[in-house]
Amino acid sequence: MFVDEPANDPALLRTLAAAGLPATGRFLPKAGWVSRVWIGDEHVVRLSNDGRFRDAYRHEAAVVNLLASSEVPHARILAHGDGPDGPWCVSERLPGRTVHEVWPAADSHTRQAIIESLGIALRALHRVPVPADLLPPWLADALAGKPWPAFHPPVVSAALQQVEAARRLPGHDSRLLADVADWIQERLALFAADEPVLVHGDLHGSNMIVDQGRVTGLIDFAEALAQPADVELDTILRWCAKARQFPPTPDERGLDETTLTKVPGWLHGAYPELFEREHLRERLQFYDMYGELALYAHHPQSDIREAAQDRIARLLSGHSHLDGLTW
Repeated sequence: MFVDEPANDPALLRTLAAAGLPATGRFLPKAGWVSRVWIGDEHVVRLSNDGRFRDAYRHEAAVVNLLASSEVPHARILAHGDGPDGPWCVSERLPGRTVHEVWPAADSHTRQAIIESLGIALRALHRVPVPADLLPPWLADALAGKPWPAFHPPVVSAALQQVEAARRLPGHDSRLLADVADWIQERLALFAADEPVLVHGDLHGSNMIVDQGRVTGLIDFAEALAQPADVELDTILRWCAKARQFPPTPDERGLDETTLTKVPGWLHGAYPELFEREHLRERLQFYDMYGELALYAHHPQSDIREAAQDRIARLLSGHSHLDGLTW
């Protein structure tokens, strides 16, 4: 076990007390995209940086509760709440480290074993009974017109809504958006017979814990929702194609994409049903279009919106990050 420093951060001490846990042991502080994190020998403590993701921990706790009697590897949430330092959550610490941490030094056999165990975990996840309307509260807020703290995961039924949101932008490309609306309308029938399942919604190297070559836990269910099972592939394949864009924190680097080229094939071998949907690539491009539209319509930075507009045009021509992936 690692050692770092005793639990002496005032915010950490207040959170442990609120959770009814002793302030003993040593904790490793880690930065995150939206949370401060302390990793102890037995517990992981998270404290929201700014509270933008309304009820994210409460939602995550509800989702994890759904997993209690399943075979999905996950960390139990011991307590969560709101305090003077903001929303907080305490969960058990799982054995191992993140895929992001272990991947560079792992040999090909170990990497394959990790991804095959991921496939088993995902199959179990997608079999968990789930309310058909499950949606993170912060995402429901965004779809209702409030600010967007994140731009994924895709929600099939809200795709045309993103076109309308983009049309309200000053200086929007009306011809492009008309083409996008037609493109979406032509593809909605692909999803008509789908049964929603429990989808993690944000699976990449930092949200999988592994130990001895197998996944010991899927973590961070703040974006989990009920959608078609292959929505899960949207982030996984984007991670494979653009891994450098998925660093664990803003100050770190993502993995080298060339080390992930076999991941889709390994996952296909372990969970073939996930890839067997008719018109899978068109479906995946639809999910991609949703994400790019959300960025184009809602991102506060103009350069990000412009880049999304360029990728939307590429999608209309049939090209995306999927072009270089095989399974």
